[in-house]
Amino acid sequence: MVQFKKKGLWSKLSILIGSHMPAGCSNMKNYSSSSYSLLPRKKHHHRVCSYAVAVFLVVSVVVICGEDFRNGFRRTLQRQDQWRRPPRLESLQHQTQKVLEVDPLPFAVVDETSKSTKDDCGIFNGKWVYDETTPPLYDEGECPYIQPQLTCQKHGRPDRGYQYWRWQPHHCSLPRFDAAFMLEQLRGKRMLFIGDSLNRGQFVSMVCLLQSKIPKASKSMETFDSLTVFTAKDYSATIEFYWAPFLVESNSDDAVVHRITDRIVRGNSIEKHAKHWKGADIFVFNTYLWWMTGKKMKILKGSFSDEKKEIVKMKTEDSYRMAMKSMIKWTEKHVDSRKKRIFFTSMSPSHSSSNEWGGEKDGNCYNQTTPIEEPSYWGSSSKTIMQVIGEEFGKAKLPIELINITQLSEYRKDAHTSIYKKQWNPLTPEQLANPKTYADCIHWCLPGLQDTWNQLLYSKLFFPYR
Repeated sequence: MVQFKKKGLWSKLSILIGSHMPAGCSNMKNYSSSSYSLLPRKKHHHRVCSYAVAVFLVVSVVVICGEDFRNGFRRTLQRQDQWRRPPRLESLQHQTQKVLEVDPLPFAVVDETSKSTKDDCGIFNGKWVYDETTPPLYDEGECPYIQPQLTCQKHGRPDRGYQYWRWQPHHCSLPRFDAAFMLEQLRGKRMLFIGDSLNRGQFVSMVCLLQSKIPKASKSMETFDSLTVFTAKDYSATIEFYWAPFLVESNSDDAVVHRITDRIVRGNSIEKHAKHWKGADIFVFNTYLWWMTGKKMKILKGSFSDEKKEIVKMKTEDSYRMAMKSMIKWTEKHVDSRKKRIFFTSMSPSHSSSNEWGGEKDGNCYNQTTPIEEPSYWGSSSKTIMQVIGEEFGKAKLPIELINITQLSEYRKDAHTSIYKKQWNPLTPEQLANPKTYADCIHWCLPGLQDTWNQLLYSKLFFPYR
């Protein structure tokens, strides 16, 4: 027996079969709407009628149900097309989670708790909680590797409250940062931060988080042009930073002398920098601040050594997309995602205008001592750049995991170095009279916010399944 579940289908079939049945085959048993038998009464017509009914049955189903088949096929194509479309930035973490469910990622800790966790808790969505019971993971004076541009306490900052704000995700808690555990996991490995001074700050934060577990004679910090290397000798491990503010080649590539207002980027050229990245096991990229000039970017078509240079201007978003494509293309060619991990730290916000959060007129981060409490607050960070990141990473052939620090850092107007840093040039009487005129509202004090960035990185690196 064959069951028809679609109401009214058999009545349509019976009309078609009855009107087109060969002679001698019309005298058949009565059929119910729910079942039927394809046996003619006369035995000598058995084979002919069976074939005839079978042919007409197939043709009839195609005629009647053709529209359903076409609609179903069209829906399948739409689903495939939707999968091919680049996801929005907020869906990248979900996409990464789908990868996690297929194959365990390198460095990821897989245990029974991890296996039972199917949904990412969203560690980048949460709130800042003031917690004096939980001290910073290190003290400024205990870490000799912090640059004087980031040592706020040493340069006179009167408060310490910015060190006691703890990031609390809405639906889970961050794993406790365990320096000894991380060093063991990095044994024989190379962790490389690549980008601008903000990524260098995150690199220094990571060194400070780890170095206290290493005897003085077993650690070192050396700089080789654009590359700075912290070595944990007992672990045969290195934490490194490579200066490349645009990722691709530019006229701002000197790690010391790079304050150039007329910035020029060389097309899709990344190999000048990338040849120093080969062999790394964990990559942490960033680039953003240097693109935000307020003008179109200058793109060099040839080489910086050419006597006559061909330069075109390009919209910031288009030139940024070019750099993202170059980075992704290089990683797809040179990084084995079965053994290595790639991260990208999203845009670090600035707080140069207090008008953005309803503060005093002409103010900025100077004298700010508490975070912004409005959950929906978004300052001057470029949403179009965020969109470019989402689109390009969504098309990548290997997983590039986003450390989305932008929104949670938008709240932290209190965490910048402000005026509490080494000043490389003597301050004028006018500046001394009005400190907010020279406040640095881009970089962050250490210890401070960037330690949270690394806690998030730590969580995604070792515990992506929780």
